[in-house]
Amino acid sequence: MGDDLGDEWWQHEYKSDASEVEEEGTEQKKKPAEKTKTKPEKRKIVTEKPAKAKKKKNNEQNEQMIPPRKETQDEKSAKPPKKRKKKKTITDVLATSEPKPGCPADLQDLVTQYFKDKQSVIEQEELKVQDSFFLSSNDLTHTLSSYLKQIAPKWAKIQKQHTEKSSVVLLVVCSSALRTIELIKQLTSFKGEAKAVKLFAKHIKIEEQVKLLQKGIYHIGVGTPGRISALVEREGLSLQALRYLVLDWNWRDQKLRRMVDIPEIKQDLMKLLESGVLARCKEDKVKIGLF
Repeated sequence: MGDDLGDEWWQHEYKSDASEVEEEGTEQKKKPAEKTKTKPEKRKIVTEKPAKAKKKKNNEQNEQMIPPRKETQDEKSAKPPKKRKKKKTITDVLATSEPKPGCPADLQDLVTQYFKDKQSVIEQEELKVQDSFFLSSNDLTHTLSSYLKQIAPKWAKIQKQHTEKSSVVLLVVCSSALRTIELIKQLTSFKGEAKAVKLFAKHIKIEEQVKLLQKGIYHIGVGTPGRISALVEREGLSLQALRYLVLDWNWRDQKLRRMVDIPEIKQDLMKLLESGVLARCKEDKVKIGLF
């Protein structure tokens, strides 16, 4: 029995071998695919902070890291200046108030307030201004001459009796040299034969005034409290013959200030009162008038 050579047997063997090789290849491919399979990963639970809290924290960190910005000079100058409240002056206050005549209580309060912190209780009692020290006050209707005629009706007799040098019978105290000259002119109808002397510091040396008072007899002195108190201190002017002290109380300057509204003049006036005038008032030898 012969073999069937019609069938190409070598092709069958080749196919079978190739198919086996393909099957082995597919099995090998399947195996690594199975090995590469991994277990599912566990999800991590992440808790995120709210957005606002994060922003707040970031802002705080930025503020700590960045220093505060300083304003430049240009920026400062560019800003409009703050308006300051204007303080009211004496002139503003007096311009809106009606002029009132001075009275004894005005001088009493002034002396009390001025010496309150400067003197002891005993010294303040010595300088206390009493009602009995005063003459009638000007009611703003009088001129200087008419007012002096009212408070010194026996002036003609009084002036004849005065014979002491370096002293006066009547002292008129005002705020300035110009006011002194003005008041001396107003004395014409009152003084009669009496002599008046100017007692202020402007253009007049104190030594010249001392010599002038020593040479002649003067009945009326008109001047500023600073020069008068300086003359009393130097013993160039004596208060022994003094009977009337008239204060130019109601007159106001261009700024509507009275004599006692000007600090320097008020201080000089207090010094004059302290230098012996109030002591003479206590002895009932001097009277005070507010013109």
